[in-house]
Amino acid sequence: MSDDNSPPHTFKGLLRWATTPPQAWGVYLLAVLLVWLLSFYAGTLKPKQTPEPSPPAATAPKT
Repeated sequence: MSDDNSPPHTFKGLLRWATTPPQAWGVYLLAVLLVWLLSFYAGTLKPKQTPEPSPPAATAPKT
């Protein structure tokens, strides 16, 4: 006897559960929100500042 309300125990079962109509909307909205949050976070990061190489000190030729 199979109970359809039990949580899925395998990845295939989870995929089947997540692609059925009511859950699919929630999974889609969650994925969009996650992508937006990650891109927003990445946009707020400051790039690493690389130190500018100082030009070599110019010395007068010795005569």
